Amino acid sequence: MRRPSLSVLILTAIIVVLAGGLIATLLFVASQPAPQRGIPPLVEVAPNEPVSAKWGLNFPNQYSTFLLTEQNAISTTYGGSALISKLEQDPRLVTLFAGMAFSKDYNEDRGHRRSLEDVRATRRVNETTPATCYSCKSANTPSLWAEMGMREFDKQKFFDMSARITEPIGCANCHEANTMRLIVTNPALEEALVALGKDWRTFTRQEMRTVVCANCHVEYYFQGDDKYLVFPWRNGTRIEEIAQYYADTGFEDWKYPDAGTSMIKMQHPEYEVYTADSTHYRAGVACADCHMPYTRDGAAKFSSHNIQSPLLMAEAACGACHTDVSYAVERAKRIQDQVHETMLKTEDALIAAIEALKAAASDANADQSKLAEARTLHREAQLRWDFISAENSMGFHNPEEALRILATAIDLARQAQLKAIAASQTALLASALR
Repeated sequence: MRRPSLSVLILTAIIVVLAGGLIATLLFVASQPAPQRGIPPLVEVAPNEPVSAKWGLNFPNQYSTFLLTEQNAISTTYGGSALISKLEQDPRLVTLFAGMAFSKDYNEDRGHRRSLEDVRATRRVNETTPATCYSCKSANTPSLWAEMGMREFDKQKFFDMSARITEPIGCANCHEANTMRLIVTNPALEEALVALGKDWRTFTRQEMRTVVCANCHVEYYFQGDDKYLVFPWRNGTRIEEIAQYYADTGFEDWKYPDAGTSMIKMQHPEYEVYTADSTHYRAGVACADCHMPYTRDGAAKFSSHNIQSPLLMAEAACGACHTDVSYAVERAKRIQDQVHETMLKTEDALIAAIEALKAAASDANADQSKLAEARTLHREAQLRWDFISAENSMGFHNPEEALRILATAIDLARQAQLKAIAASQTALLASALR
């Protein structure tokens, strides 16, 4: 038998050495601890820890900017975070919300650090108010939900739970302790996403920089006697799908006095409006890109947690994508001016409908079928107007959608007005023919 040549032996030896080296390298890599993003933590943070100052020991830049939300009481043309009465800014709201608490007290929301203070100061809270109203106002809620379950938490009264609610909105509302992963903390959001066939755990980090805001910045209602927190997304998140959900369930927030309309009060649906195929959303821009722009402290790059209007920090917020920041700001102004003008016209149409409804409802001979139709039209018109009015961007989050919804609201309000007039006129005509 021929012996292997010297070259074959050398090649075999090289292969054995390389294979051994590769195996050793793989074993070395596998034995290394998992890499950490940024600076190693100084302290261990307990799961759902409500005190944000403890998280701040590991993330001082984020925490120091977050503290600024306590003092950033600055107004923009159509919003901001100063303590301003919306009822004084637009007295029409007193008429539009007649018969319910928002006609007595409706203030501009302040920064996240003021959330607890503001919810306790509002005149809308009384001895019957459920603890559900704390859901988006405190960093204590994730730990209380974990301990009690959301259903049991929501059964409690607001004032009875106050002793256990000590912290305003904070780190625990958005982040997983220690990993700082963005997570869904509100069980109502988890349930709503499941109803849509979505699993937030499969989302990218960029997607979560929008979804995490939906823990709070959404339309919601309190279901049943237990006041269980529910997002009305079973049919979808567009206004027509939400309106249909409320129609199917027969839910109402209040009955409009003298008109008899079953009404819905919308609650800050920023997530729903923004994700309805807006230009920025389709481009992959997240809420945090504009409201929490990246900044630097020396070599450290981090997302500012001084959450506020991008118009108050346009260079950082808009300048990341737009080379001409002044044009972007002027464009935003034109959009908001147009939406605001359309919103006021919608309010005028709604008030005209309300007056016609009151007159028809007071007419004992009014056609009840037409009156019922007028009430349905009134409800559908006002909930659409409020969907945009309560959404805190004056339409900028999605200009096309905002104007579309307001145009529909005007049309429905005028139909309600005409139907109410027809209800009373029909009764007068029937009386004259008898």
